[in-house]
Formats: sequence, C-alpha cells, structure tokens
Amino acid sequence: MGEVQVPRDVLYGASTQRAVLNFPVSGRPVPMAVIRAYAILKSACAKVNQDLGDLNNERAKQIQDACEKILDGLADQGGLPRHFPVDVFQTGSGTSTNMNVNEVIANLVCQARGAPIGSSKNQSYLDAGGVHPNNHVNMGQSSNDTFPTAMHLACALALKDDLDPALARLQSKLGELAKSFDDIVKIGRTHLQDATPIRLGQEFSGYASQITHARDRLHRAQSQLAELALGGTAVGTGLNTRPDFGHRVAQELAKTTALELREADNHFEAQHAKDAVVETSAHLRTIAISLSKIANDIRWMGSGPRCGIGELKIPAVQPGSSIMPGKVNPVICEAAIMVSCKVVGNDATVAAAGLGGVGSILDLAVAMPVMAEAVLDSIDILAGASNMFTDNLLDGLEADAERCKSLIEGSLAMVTSLVPVIGYDLSARIAYQAFDEGKTVREILNESDIKTIKGEPLTKEMIDEMLDPMSMTEPRE
Repeated sequence: MGEVQVPRDVLYGASTQRAVLNFPVSGRPVPMAVIRAYAILKSACAKVNQDLGDLNNERAKQIQDACEKILDGLADQGGLPRHFPVDVFQTGSGTSTNMNVNEVIANLVCQARGAPIGSSKNQSYLDAGGVHPNNHVNMGQSSNDTFPTAMHLACALALKDDLDPALARLQSKLGELAKSFDDIVKIGRTHLQDATPIRLGQEFSGYASQITHARDRLHRAQSQLAELALGGTAVGTGLNTRPDFGHRVAQELAKTTALELREADNHFEAQHAKDAVVETSAHLRTIAISLSKIANDIRWMGSGPRCGIGELKIPAVQPGSSIMPGKVNPVICEAAIMVSCKVVGNDATVAAAGLGGVGSILDLAVAMPVMAEAVLDSIDILAGASNMFTDNLLDGLEADAERCKSLIEGSLAMVTSLVPVIGYDLSARIAYQAFDEGKTVREILNESDIKTIKGEPLTKEMIDEMLDPMSMTEPRE
C-alpha cells in the first residue's frame, strides 16, 4: 500500500495511522474501556500461548508487561488515549483497533528492550527475541474473535464495577424510604385522576421493586456477555489456533476479572451475530425506563410547592430560574429522565447495528465498534444517573404528611369503599352529588338518609369506618 508517515511521538504504527487517515469521522475513538479489555485479553492470550509452548517465556513476559503498562494508563507515555486514536466509525469488525493494540504492545516491548519504535519490522530485532505485532501479540487470534471478546469483557466489567453498585445503592435507598413513608396515606392517582388511597410507602416499595428487577436484568445480561468468541479466529472455524485456546483464555480471563467467563458454545453464532450485545442493550433500555418512571413520579408528586400536588418536598439543590426568585425545580429528576432518553436512543443504535443485512452479514458481525460505544455509554450514564439520584435527590427527599392527608378527604374516589355496603350505582350518584355541590363524600353521606344493600341504615360509625383512608390501603377482611 506504499509508505505512510507515522507521528514520531506515538506508540502505534502504520496500520493504525492508515485507519486514522481513513476514518476522520467523529473524533471519538473506541472507548478506553474496550482498549483496557483488549490489554487484559492480550495478556491472557500471551500466557496461554506460553503454556501451550507456542510462545517462549521471554516474549510472553514482554507482552504481559506491555499490557500492564496499558492498564496503568501509560502515564509516562503522555496518557492512554493519544495512542489509541482510531475513530469508533471504522471497519465494522474492529480490525483497526485490534491492530492498534497489537502495534502499541509491540512498540512498548521495543522501548523496554532499548530498541527504536517500529523495530518489530526488523528481522534482526525479531531474531534477537523481539516481539512482532501479528506473529506474537496476535498469535492464535483474529480481529473477528478478539474484538467481540474485548467488547463483551468491557461491557461485563462495566456492569459489575459501575452500574450494579450504583443500582444497589439506589435500591437500598428506595427501600429505606418505603419503610419511613409507610405510615403516610395519600390519594392514589390513575389516568392522572383521583383514585383510592394508597400509602406513600407502598408507592416507594414499587420503585424499590423496579430496581430489584433492574439488577436481575443486569445479571442476566452479564451471563450472556460471559460467553466469549475467542477461539473462532476469522469465521468461527478456529483456523490457525489451538483447539483448546479459547477455553484456556476464558479460564485465564475469569481468574483475572472475577467474572464467570466461558468459551462460546458455538463460535459461528458468537461471531456471525451479536445477539448478546443486543440483549444487553435492551436490558439497559428497560432499566432506563424504570429510572424515568421513578424520576417522573417524584417530579409530579413534588410539583408546587403551593399550586401543584406537593406531597413530596424535593431538595433544593440550585436556583430554578433566572427571572423568578425563590423558584426550585426538579432538576435531578429532569437529568435522570434525559439520561433515560439517551439510553433509549443508544438501544436503537445497537438494535439497528445488530440487524441482519446491516450489522450482521453472513459470517461476521460488522458494526461492532458502534455497538460497543453505545452500550458502554448507556452503562456509564445509567451508573452516573443512579448515583446522582440517590445522593442529590433521595437522600434529602421528604414527605408532606399534612398535604397528603388534606388531599384525601376531598377525593371523590373515597366513595369506592362503600360499594360493597351500598352498591355501585348509589355510590356513583353520591360521588356526582359531592362534585356538583362542592362537598366531600363524607359530608354527603352524613347529610343523607341512606340504606345499605341489606336495607339497614348507614350510621355515622359505619361511615367513619368505611372512609378510614388507612383501611383502604389493604384488602378488606
């Protein structure tokens, strides 16, 4: 392909530079989480190739030492990102990124051996024990099985280390609020209209349950991502690798990461499609929708403070208006809802990238870098939003018990508890009468001579018992 000029102060080589020139699209490189996953993977591959007798001890250690420098962030090399510049919109198999990693590792070995960067193309350097980016760093591998493996690994680690702890904190705090709010009765609302009473704690127990289910979905996603494509090489057949290479690398990665990783049961599925990533993204979308539901409900219940619902007192974290003094807005709720919108958009990207004829064509999935970026972005912002929501909203959230109590008495839906005693039709007439006359259900009942279904007088004691809001929050015995 001819010569290509590579900057003097970078650790990559010609393959990477060609990709930089070929894909000047977004200026957004492949996520560093994928690069770190690649370093973990390449180190494990070197260890297994050493154990199999295909890579000598010196070369294996040199590769592993270079991978450690990548994991340390290349602090003495000007920082990690500048050496991994390939745009996320590149070859759909991630070949450019795989070669970028191979070249950086090989050049780090050059530096460690006191040789000039790029010496891996010199046969005398290799004869002296140097490392070649393809022959040694990429031994037994293909971009077509390493990129999906690194993508799975990066996403699984992000779920374990970032999102799951954030959701666990959110789940715990919502559970605490469910208990502390359990003695506060408020009016329920369906279709944004008054409904029968409910305890504020019951509502929050529902939110806590949503996050419990969210974590279950996250763990299911981790299980799907734990199946690794490595060992299939180019098209899933395993050409140019050892039969147990993928299994051994998966075991090595499991030790390193504390993830329950395994070799793919079917390498053709693992490389020709990316259904596990599509499923993971769908779970993340569901988690985002759960978060948006919780945030929006709290935003509504905290509306006011005087002319809205006002059942919750939202913490004042910043001025709400540049023109209206004293205004406080539900900014944390709004930020969480915007995160949810972005995650839904990311999921649409992943779904499109996984479509047959678009991102999955015959014997290879060819839209993997953008899938990796979208899923990792969703994990990152969901984790951030969950921690923000816990720390900046839920920790200071209070209930206005008096406001909750005052709204209940005026609700026409209070009449619902009388249906078993006086019947549906009469209960409906009482509700309409109360609305027309601007009175409460209790007032209408106390002013009227009403008979029960059994023909008995409806006494004041019976009315007070039937209209007790707390009793309406549980099944009647």
